[in-house]
Amino acid sequence: MAEPRDGAASGSIMAEPRDGPGPRAFLDETVRIFKETYPGSEPTIAVAAPGRVNLIGEHTDYNQGYVLPMALPMVTLVVGCVTTDGIISLCTLAKEADDPKYVEFPVASEGNVLTPGLPKWANYVKGVVQYYRAGPLPGFKAVTASNVPLGGGLSSSASLEVAIYTFLQQICPDDGDLVEKALACQKAEHTFSFVPCGIMDQFISVMGIAGHALLIDCRSLEVTPVPISDPSLVILITNSNIRHHLTGSEYPARRQQCLEAAKALGEESLRDVSMAELKAAKASLDAEVYRRAHHVISEIKRTTEAAEALKSRNYREFGKLMVQSHNSLRDDYNVSCRELDELVAAAMDGDGVYGSRMTGGGFGGCTVTLLEATAVEKTMQRIKDKYSGTPAFYITTPSRGAHVLQL
Repeated sequence: MAEPRDGAASGSIMAEPRDGPGPRAFLDETVRIFKETYPGSEPTIAVAAPGRVNLIGEHTDYNQGYVLPMALPMVTLVVGCVTTDGIISLCTLAKEADDPKYVEFPVASEGNVLTPGLPKWANYVKGVVQYYRAGPLPGFKAVTASNVPLGGGLSSSASLEVAIYTFLQQICPDDGDLVEKALACQKAEHTFSFVPCGIMDQFISVMGIAGHALLIDCRSLEVTPVPISDPSLVILITNSNIRHHLTGSEYPARRQQCLEAAKALGEESLRDVSMAELKAAKASLDAEVYRRAHHVISEIKRTTEAAEALKSRNYREFGKLMVQSHNSLRDDYNVSCRELDELVAAAMDGDGVYGSRMTGGGFGGCTVTLLEATAVEKTMQRIKDKYSGTPAFYITTPSRGAHVLQL
């Protein structure tokens, strides 16, 4: 498959389009692969669902806190057509996906409950099919392709889940409830890929708005658009090219530590615990559990403050909160790594940069940096000079959520 323009190879610099799913060439190439994979068949449906970058609010979503993500121009595509044989045939073009890259399985029904298995990439699809909110589903043939970096902390998994759900809506319409759509995709990730993720990734992939970040209250599920339209402002994503994996013990362990801290303080979640209450209980908490709670409680506060700063175009305040967030993730939550710390330090070591932080679950992946447009070239060069690895860059803007494409 040809390299899509709004991806970025190692060491490259890539400016992404301001809206839409990416270059038409990406869709055309996916259609071509569909025709090669299924000779004699023509695709009739094409959908896209974006990845996301979280500007601030990390590891707060599963603590019923606030997050501030935006949808990216980088997307997962699903191109396909309905069949009459009751079989789902699916091919992935993701080079990083485990083998085999082609799978077949019967549609979910009362007599056929889908279960996770191998290849792992297909579990995201199976979970969404199993929990789709309408039916009965027909069979279908499809190809899925993505230019969201896998393991980069930009939510490649949620973009696949939401893209599959959006495809299913075209062949068997549901009631159109966006919240329930996101929740169904989250359930698929919990039970078929065994990642106890919060709701942020699926929400932003479903509900993203061009030109806006979304302040999401992960308890009430209320969404508040926050404009990002200043032409003098740039959001730079830097991929460390260190892949992270959330299916190990680190993510579930931290989630459990947060629940332990909340329970010890008599609350359902850390959303309801103040910093003063946490500090008063410090002596009764395990030291590591205390640090985890300290990050979450402070991060929830930082996120709401950051949304206000962004609304008022107080970029220096927003940047200061970004750096505080990174330091807390590094020191209290222990989910950063040497490479991410290097990238943040290099980004901040120059003029015109407001703030930088790791983004995503951690242990690798990407950083996000807010800076002046005039400082972009020098900042990227400085990062390349100082970083011990080979970074990839994405100059990006807030984009729309999942949508149907014209073939």
